[in-house]
Amino acid sequence: MDLLSTMKKINDIFWSYILTFLLCGTGIFFTFRLRFVQVRKFKEGWKRVFGGLSLKGERAGKDGMSSFQALSTAIAAQVGTGNLAGAATAIVSGGPGAIFWMWVSAFFGMATIFAEATLSQLFKERVDGEITGGPAYYISKGLNNKYLAGFFSVAIIVALGFMGNMVQSNSIGSAFSTAFGFEPVIVGIIIAIIAGFIFIGGVGRIASVTEKIVPIMALFYLLGGLVILILNYTNVLPAFKMIFVGAFKPEAVLGGAIGVSVKQAIRYGVARGLFSNEAGMGSTPHAHAVAKVKHPGEQGTVAIVSVFIDTFIVLTMTALVILSTGALNTGVTGIELTQNAFSMGFKSLGNFGNIFIAICLLFFAFSTIIGWYFFAEANVKYLFGTKHLNIFRLLVLICIVVGAALKVDLVWELADTFNGLMVIPNLIALIFLSSKVSNSLKEYESLKQDYIDYE
Repeated sequence: MDLLSTMKKINDIFWSYILTFLLCGTGIFFTFRLRFVQVRKFKEGWKRVFGGLSLKGERAGKDGMSSFQALSTAIAAQVGTGNLAGAATAIVSGGPGAIFWMWVSAFFGMATIFAEATLSQLFKERVDGEITGGPAYYISKGLNNKYLAGFFSVAIIVALGFMGNMVQSNSIGSAFSTAFGFEPVIVGIIIAIIAGFIFIGGVGRIASVTEKIVPIMALFYLLGGLVILILNYTNVLPAFKMIFVGAFKPEAVLGGAIGVSVKQAIRYGVARGLFSNEAGMGSTPHAHAVAKVKHPGEQGTVAIVSVFIDTFIVLTMTALVILSTGALNTGVTGIELTQNAFSMGFKSLGNFGNIFIAICLLFFAFSTIIGWYFFAEANVKYLFGTKHLNIFRLLVLICIVVGAALKVDLVWELADTFNGLMVIPNLIALIFLSSKVSNSLKEYESLKQDYIDYE
């Protein structure tokens, strides 16, 4: 049995049973414990996000970054290959119904990410003069368990800093190979050089880049997708029907011969949903921890919106374009399927669809590389302080180059495995510290509006 087959079997058990139950269960738990905070506080979070929208905010530094910069860094990590290549692989492997289960997991995940962001604010610290935080800090201080915190830190360094960034560069390399005929490894080298320049600039340069890239790249992608949906408007409602029917009767959409079951739709929907919005994974709290806010609950409401934008807007756009153009029948998967969908949507413009997705993916995946590096770096600081950062940066850059040339199926499976390993210690901490989240929310809601001004 080869490595790819072995990893698929491991992930099938891991994601079909263990993590699906844990992630959805935790989201449901916080949804009721926090009295549907993702619904009650959504409007407030939306106002915070778009009230603070700026492409040139105050420069981030040792005291942290603005709330919008923290959100941009979080979304930079969330909106990546999971929205383009990940949505495509979910539909191929789990049928159109997998998108429905992505929505379900995202809805409950909005409550989970509120808890993550709140705890990261409550337990943030100053390390070697710089504000930092994340699950390792609320695990070690909140649960008083340094061993579990250490396990999480190692898992996230491997999962995002190494494996995750290999996935991102792999997708960029594949997209540019299809669109322009470039050698993937050459693309990987160029990406590594640019990323290295940003890494060296620290939190200030990272925040400055993400606050500019994220709003522009999201708007560019959504406009392109919207044009295709307008051109194929008669297929939009049937696409939604495929998603809802496929969630419970995949054979009615794909035919019984395809062999896709409801379990597979749930498995791939939740797995790719996590890879996309990262709720419960323990990654985005590193960005929310360094936001300069008056109360932890403020950043919790902002975090809710990040999951909504990632899954219900960007990821859904990808799915609708794939289903409405008929690209699902082309027999490919991953980023190639998304490229085919946009090529079919822009067929009157020749190769424009492939070029459009290659450019979008460059910005999506590159911004994710920056965000994931930032998250992993926070855990290197937790374990070793700042003295070994240059070695870590070099290892990440090597992974970016190597990842561009690897086989995509193996990279995705390895990423799924290590993402899963991150989830377990983070969810343990969230559950045991849920009373602190609940108390913080109650305190936040009791504050006068002239103290928490978000208009």
